[in-house]
Amino acid sequence: MSIARRLVVEADGGSRGNPGPAGYGAVVIDAATGETLAEAAEYIGVATNNVAEYRGLIAGLTAAKALFPDAGDALRVHVRMDSKLVVEQMSGRWKIKHPDMKPLAARAAAILPPSSVTYEWIPRAQNKHADRLANEAMDAGRDGRQWEASASTAELDAPARTPLPDRGPPGDAVAGAAKARAALAAARGGTADAGTLFDVDAGASEEPEPTDVTAVACTTAVPASPQVGWAAAPDLGTPATFILLRHGETLLTPEKRFSGSGGTDPELSAVGRDQAARAALHFAALGTVQDIVCSPLRRCRETAAAVADRLGLDVRIEDGLRESDFGAWEGLTFGEVRERYGDDLTAWLADPETAPTGGGESFTEVADRVAAARDRLTARYAGRTVLVVTHVTPIKTLVRLALEAPAQSMFRMELSAASISTVAYYGDGNTSVRLLNDTSHLR
Repeated sequence: MSIARRLVVEADGGSRGNPGPAGYGAVVIDAATGETLAEAAEYIGVATNNVAEYRGLIAGLTAAKALFPDAGDALRVHVRMDSKLVVEQMSGRWKIKHPDMKPLAARAAAILPPSSVTYEWIPRAQNKHADRLANEAMDAGRDGRQWEASASTAELDAPARTPLPDRGPPGDAVAGAAKARAALAAARGGTADAGTLFDVDAGASEEPEPTDVTAVACTTAVPASPQVGWAAAPDLGTPATFILLRHGETLLTPEKRFSGSGGTDPELSAVGRDQAARAALHFAALGTVQDIVCSPLRRCRETAAAVADRLGLDVRIEDGLRESDFGAWEGLTFGEVRERYGDDLTAWLADPETAPTGGGESFTEVADRVAAARDRLTARYAGRTVLVVTHVTPIKTLVRLALEAPAQSMFRMELSAASISTVAYYGDGNTSVRLLNDTSHLR
């Protein structure tokens, strides 16, 4: 029989601005001796306090598991944090309201078996070690570097620790972890059992709202083949989520000129660079983007670079995401095209098989190219959240294909510069359009 290994995780996170420059800290302690076994800290860019605190919890649980990877169910971890929100949500006593918290809570719940983890709220004065680590990480970020364990003095400020008594089997942490997973499933658009306990519309709150156990729904058997509609039994696996960001403005954008892949490849204007910077702040605050992919055209690469620099991620170029080639219409306004190539324009508007004058791409050709890129990316990034920086036509095409809408729907969508749309792709072939043309981050 395996001998139980008892650990304590103390975690904290902070933001200088909320949202603002943020970091987290976590320490793993031997419950029997009070000895520090591992430390973790990281500057995470611009984020909220709650995001940073959850990131600290995830780092602490990950470090604990890494210390004893073969312990299995014999590993017992007691989490101590001064974040009432995280402790109560992970224990299952408070609702997870904010959509940004659901995936973080689910990540934390998935690291160790829920039966292995308990949670306790402690005053900030008793969490000095993790708090100091978080502040060291934020100081490092302010100075343009990352936290280094060798330079840390956080343990010197930690209160003296005494061995913890064995608290016995965990109580409501199992329910909390189950609810965190269910909340994430509900947020993906599927039916869920305990996920019905979570208010998915309200914002994050520090106020306790006891859950109502009578609200738990019965689970149903998954059918042999995927269905579509309200009655569909969802694929509860984590989808590949594409956050579709249109590039920022160029000098051609305000004049509504055709600007495709066959033109001058313009750079971002001053307005476009500001839009890219605002998008970068937005995604840093969310803390959910794991990978970045973009069109090879300059305006997209510049937009993607602004976000990537903020998040510390690399950018992968995907040629299939380039804008349509508008042939002889490149650089012209709609009115100018109407005046010079009226019959061609009329045919193009009426038939997706028709290409612009002078050898451009038809909507059908673009759709084939974009669909192939989509398939490559969903396979490569299964279960991950990917920022896809691209253009009007590819974004409208991805949304149209996800909705199985006709090609004419392309002309009924509005996509502003630097707007955000979101589509999730599940392993069973189902899709979920979650957002279209959001510009709130630019205000």
